[in-house]
Amino acid sequence: MQSHPVKRVVSGALAATAVIAAVSFSQSSATAAPNPAPQNPPTSSEELTKYRELAGQAEKINEDLLKAKDDLAARQGELDVANGDLEKSKQAQGQATENEERFRLDVDRFADASFTSGAQLNKMSALLTGTSAQDFLDRSSALGVLANDQNKALSNLTDATAQTTAAQQQAADAQGRAQTAKDDAAKLTSDIESRKSALDSQMKELEEASGSLSDEDRAEQGDEGEEPPTDIKAPGDAAQTAVNAALGKRGSPYVWGATGPGQFDCSGLTSWAYKQAGISLPRSSRAQATFGQSVPRDQLQPGDLVFFYSPVSHVGIYIGNGQMVHAPTSGDVVKVSALQKEFSGARRPG
Repeated sequence: MQSHPVKRVVSGALAATAVIAAVSFSQSSATAAPNPAPQNPPTSSEELTKYRELAGQAEKINEDLLKAKDDLAARQGELDVANGDLEKSKQAQGQATENEERFRLDVDRFADASFTSGAQLNKMSALLTGTSAQDFLDRSSALGVLANDQNKALSNLTDATAQTTAAQQQAADAQGRAQTAKDDAAKLTSDIESRKSALDSQMKELEEASGSLSDEDRAEQGDEGEEPPTDIKAPGDAAQTAVNAALGKRGSPYVWGATGPGQFDCSGLTSWAYKQAGISLPRSSRAQATFGQSVPRDQLQPGDLVFFYSPVSHVGIYIGNGQMVHAPTSGDVVKVSALQKEFSGARRPG
């Protein structure tokens, strides 16, 4: 039978072990990546499950459509720049050609003066035709001036010819860039029309599915989700402003293509929130997924953009504690949710 001192030692050791285990668990929990969770809470309604699947598909098509529009705007910007460069190159080419013609006339004039009469404009001819040493010096000085002018005319012609060639090359380059941008824009326009048609078709199917939702299903969709932390501390002013702005829109309805201030789609909410902080994000979630600095999941901070699916088709704003604020999908509202299972990356805009 153990003595009381031994019992106290054993009890103390067990207590210390428990404390160490608790501290270790607390520290690992604080640094570990947030646990993934479904975008929406599980539901027993098959109708709502089907509706959310259709809505998720529609959201992907919508984000593809927005990305195509982003690309089209970029190509149109490139076309405008190329057309501007082309116009400048044509003006430079015209001026260079005009200079080339003018300097060529100067060179031709010197050539006529030198060779048409059969006499060479040089100091030997001045010596042979002069009547005195002073006459020779005077003629030599005049011929020297003429020679300098002739060399200058030849140099001017050479430079003007080079400028004409360069302007022609620049114009050809600008013409090629303009044609490429124009062709790309035409393809993207066709792609946008195709995606818009697909979205319209998906929306029609979604509308039909909406008719089978019960009042309980609709109430579940209108729920604003989990309660956000009360002491969210973002690492910077811009991130803090964006987080506060997005949280202030809880309960606002999801609407395809909406960018606020009363309705949003997922990337519309994030772009609107960061706009309040003076930061302009790209319009689509896929384009936003390349904006700013990449952040590992275990280093997420409030204000970071969190992305889902591959290719990216959904985005929210991380608020800490494994949660985000986002506009989920059609029929739903801006809410706070746990991070989804389909996490695909994060970016820090500020």
